[in-house]
Amino acid sequence: MKKASRYWIISLLLGLIILLGLPSPSYADRQSITTKTIHVLNRLSFGPKAGDIQRIQSMGIDNYIQSQLRPETIRESQQLTNELSTLKTLYLNPVQLFNEYGPLPPKQEKQLTEKERQARNKRMRRILNQARKANFFRAISSNRQLQEVMVNFWFNHFNISVSKGRPIRLWIGAYERDAIRPYALGNFRDLLGATAYHPAMLFYLDNWLNTAPGSQGVRGRFKGLNENYARELMELHTMGVNGGYKQQDIITLAKIFTGWGIQRRSGDGSGFKFYANRHDNSDKIFLGIPIKGGGIEEGEKALDILATHPSTARFISYKLAQYFVADQPPETLVNRLAKRFQETNGNIRFVLETLFSSSEFWSEKYYGSKFKTPYQYIISAARATGTDKPRFGRINGMLFQLGMPLYRCATPDGYKNTKEAWLNPDAIMRRTSFATIISRGNLNQGKPTPINHQQLSLTLGNNFSSKTQAVISNSPNNLQAALILGSPEMMEK
Repeated sequence: MKKASRYWIISLLLGLIILLGLPSPSYADRQSITTKTIHVLNRLSFGPKAGDIQRIQSMGIDNYIQSQLRPETIRESQQLTNELSTLKTLYLNPVQLFNEYGPLPPKQEKQLTEKERQARNKRMRRILNQARKANFFRAISSNRQLQEVMVNFWFNHFNISVSKGRPIRLWIGAYERDAIRPYALGNFRDLLGATAYHPAMLFYLDNWLNTAPGSQGVRGRFKGLNENYARELMELHTMGVNGGYKQQDIITLAKIFTGWGIQRRSGDGSGFKFYANRHDNSDKIFLGIPIKGGGIEEGEKALDILATHPSTARFISYKLAQYFVADQPPETLVNRLAKRFQETNGNIRFVLETLFSSSEFWSEKYYGSKFKTPYQYIISAARATGTDKPRFGRINGMLFQLGMPLYRCATPDGYKNTKEAWLNPDAIMRRTSFATIISRGNLNQGKPTPINHQQLSLTLGNNFSSKTQAVISNSPNNLQAALILGSPEMMEK
């Protein structure tokens, strides 16, 4: 039997095991590791790299968690620092990005030859490519793993997509850098405000067009009220769809945010501008609270109200519990997190401390219960196989084929992180196919070096059920790394 055919039969078997619902791995037969160490690495990071299990056991699980909650205390590798320093567009503000890489003013654009136009479009693609490279490299190589996990979580929570248009392609990296990354473990109100002011969000949800009817700013495309941002701000970013607000609250919030717009080519570099002539200056009542008519301060007041609302505390707590514990998180845990959220005025670090110290987080019935998203799966495979010089185009291509291209979730609710969203026969067969590619060392630049299956198993903590172990052990040595990467245990966390 040909090697490829033999692999296909075995990978099909593993895929069927997953789809039929393999019981949780038998932790009793593991070797020199603890279930807690594996659990922590799977949830607070994108999975173990070589030596991680031993390192955490040496420093202690509690110390590891505390250090990850304070990423500023963790030193990054020189390699990561050097790689990021080569991505020059990461350090440009939105106005610089638009001026240097964006479209020319209409008159100048018309004067370009086709060759010049293609060259400018190619330069623009550099921004998106460098943003993806930075994201992948950090997720794979950063020692501040919880920081990267939370960046991934919050980006999906406050999702924007390059499919919206050219400005998002220009600003996507700046959005992650300025609006998400600095606040991923900080204060929710700061995070909420940073996304509200960012030109990428204002463009994505059309608030840059939001204009008070009858105002002096009504002209051309600025022709009236646009509720898109106000609706998603309440439904997706803060209170949740069942948060207790009414349609009138959405309309009022849209009026509050009239005039919040973008400035592409000038200003302070942020890309934000408040257009007073488009703003509704009337007094308003939002969620039962009076807001005096004025200017930009109305939006600040509304953000304060939303950030401290009990429905927001519960909605954010539910999503965090779902992400870190179970697709259907325990009500007791959600309530405890919501209480902590309110007590600390939305301090994300403190809420996560409560989550990571909870009995629910440490309950063994939830170990391995989460099914990895395509992003989590590919990044965890890259980490486990020692990928240190990633082929970013290949990683991005795999994510595209798995239905989760980075920065391209077109809907504002972002990518889901539940088993129901990602577990299906086609996805499993694609993952097992990619497992073969990865096992040959094809994620790294340069000449591929096949992955050592014994080292891979050790890196993952020999974390396999007896059924999976039997399939792997009874297969040829040169297929075992692929089978490990395509195993149910590798797809779960």
